[in-house]
Amino acid sequence: MPYFRKTDAHHIWRTRLHVFAILLLVFLCGIEAYAQGIQVNSVSVAAKDTELVLSLDADVTLNPTLEQALDKGIVLYFAVKFSLVDARWYWKDDEVVRGKYRVGLRYYALTRQYHLSYPSYSQSFNTLDEALHALGQLNDYSLTVKSGIRQDSDYIASLRIWLDLTRMPKPFQVEALGSNQWNLDSKKLEWRMRLPPPGQPFHYKDQ
Repeated sequence: MPYFRKTDAHHIWRTRLHVFAILLLVFLCGIEAYAQGIQVNSVSVAAKDTELVLSLDADVTLNPTLEQALDKGIVLYFAVKFSLVDARWYWKDDEVVRGKYRVGLRYYALTRQYHLSYPSYSQSFNTLDEALHALGQLNDYSLTVKSGIRQDSDYIASLRIWLDLTRMPKPFQVEALGSNQWNLDSKKLEWRMRLPPPGQPFHYKDQ
């Protein structure tokens, strides 16, 4: 009898250890999944001179697959899109204000530097963390006003940032179709707002 009690106790201990290992693995995978992606922290829309400008703060984190692509010389293009739709015609998705641009992130092995290529200029960084931090910052980006807008009207604003796979080489696009490791996308943010008066920007913080 003592032999069987010892065996049962050993079996119970091994079972508990196995369950603990599984829970730890799930927890660590959850942390890794949470750490990878694009998180928009805040957005600001302001009236400056005769135009509307957009500013934002976001955290961008790459997974190992995307970091390896960078190391191979692949350019990662990130797209940022902001739109303002008249709340009365929201169902028609008729934009009255729009802003969209792309930023290319590339690593040069020869100089061991990371480069961000914007539509009109470029920046160089010594580390990937520095480049990703700059990628998530935008200050006073001019928005395109497509039709008449009024300060006394309600609008639906939306913002999205994502990895634009359409700009990548075809072989990588095919690979991306079967793997979620290439899906890097912020959730689409939407909020109701009115146009801010000059000197009083509208601030949105993601909860």
